[in-house]
Amino acid sequence: MRQHEQAILLIKKASDDEALLAEILSSSHVSDEIFGFHCQQAAEKLLKALLSQAVIVYPRTHNLRLLMDLLMDAGHALPADLAELDVLTPYGTLFRYEDLPAEVELNREVLFTLIRSLHEFVEKRLS
Repeated sequence: MRQHEQAILLIKKASDDEALLAEILSSSHVSDEIFGFHCQQAAEKLLKALLSQAVIVYPRTHNLRLLMDLLMDAGHALPADLAELDVLTPYGTLFRYEDLPAEVELNREVLFTLIRSLHEFVEKRLS
């Protein structure tokens, strides 16, 4: 698959995660761990779309900081408002199998807005 086609597929898959997030945004029946997991998954796919488009090789990983660093090292840094995106990494790994610690608070509205901002940024970069 060509790099641009891979990037488009990853954006489509991230959009599926975003659609789910919109549906469960205010649901008390869905745990914060599940909400955070789908935020992490959307962010991971969007970052990998940027990497694919820029023809930057990346490993199989859920580590958003690693993906962000690969982009930065290649001169494709994210805007400042997305600098803390890597706070989502534990939702794709640790919190997927463990409960959130009591001191961890998840603000669904803030995270959903962060994912939407990343998506808009990626769409602009690919067009």
